[in-house]
Amino acid sequence: MPALSIRPGPSALDFLSLGALVHRLDPGVIPFRKARTLEVHVSGGEYNVAANLSDCFGLKTGVATAMIDNPIGELIAARVREMSVTPFYKRFENDGVHGPNMATVYSDRGAGMRAPVVFYNRANEAAALLKAGDFDWGAIFGGGVKWFHSGGIFAALSKTTPGLIIEGMKAAKAAGAVVSLDLNFRAKLWKASGGEHTAVETLRSIVEHVDCLIGNEEDMQKGLGIRGPEVTKKSESKLNTDDFFGMIDSTVKEFPNLKVVATTLREAHSTNRHDWAAVLWAGGEKFTTPHLSLDVIDRIGGGDGFAAGLIYGLLSGQSPERSLRLGWAHGALLTTFPGDVTMAKLPEVEALADGGSARVQR
Repeated sequence: MPALSIRPGPSALDFLSLGALVHRLDPGVIPFRKARTLEVHVSGGEYNVAANLSDCFGLKTGVATAMIDNPIGELIAARVREMSVTPFYKRFENDGVHGPNMATVYSDRGAGMRAPVVFYNRANEAAALLKAGDFDWGAIFGGGVKWFHSGGIFAALSKTTPGLIIEGMKAAKAAGAVVSLDLNFRAKLWKASGGEHTAVETLRSIVEHVDCLIGNEEDMQKGLGIRGPEVTKKSESKLNTDDFFGMIDSTVKEFPNLKVVATTLREAHSTNRHDWAAVLWAGGEKFTTPHLSLDVIDRIGGGDGFAAGLIYGLLSGQSPERSLRLGWAHGALLTTFPGDVTMAKLPEVEALADGGSARVQR
């Protein structure tokens, strides 16, 4: 099976994502029902990858998304600028009462044996109104784009967003870009959009256009209907890579267009102590990372951190094994920062990928 073909020469953008921007309210370790103060993070599963690739890895990135004309929109747009991500906005006028709105995600961090709790207010969300025809892909891809990315979160928002994703992917393919999808299965979102049957039907129709697929074991089982590993005994580790390679083999048989499939493996012993690993299937070859014990501050965004490091490695011509290690290292580091996007620097990622430790830097 052929490897990924990266568009040669200079391009206006190295990476473009299509998805929803949200603001996440974070009370830290305090449960929401007892919260007095909240920190505001700007996020979005698809946007996070663009922000990470720009801020940590120094790539030229963009995001195609919805934006509204109120102070929340202004706050979000300012954070996008801070991360040096080029926006391509479909703008909606907010009426000051009913919207359309920028979605709100609520997520406390939990602590110890108390798990984090995530819930949403995505009522009348502007991004859910996006549809095929809303973006001038010819103009966006005209200067060259090397990689196009979207995700299952955006696909779950409405009946029109999957069609927009497929439209964008077709335009990306025509422009010579690699196409990736992070399945990012979210049960609460799909329950509101028709349930697991709709999720499988929708995501399978999108994956037919994808070169690089990213997702964990739940994403592939519930998002694509792929038969996966059954961990029946408490003593069995969720980091058994043989089981997941079997699942990946089943996935690529059903979708022969896939050239790369990558999965993070995580076993949560408590909210703040996780075991972490990752696997990569690339053109028939299989790669694994070491297992790493993480002391987690904020787990939100770790998967997007993995995706960014992996994509950076593949875009910059590094080996599949090295690319996997960069994704594994960056995803691990991202869990040590509050918020959804990176605060890491590339030398820190490279040092961990090379086997570095947490010894003090003097």
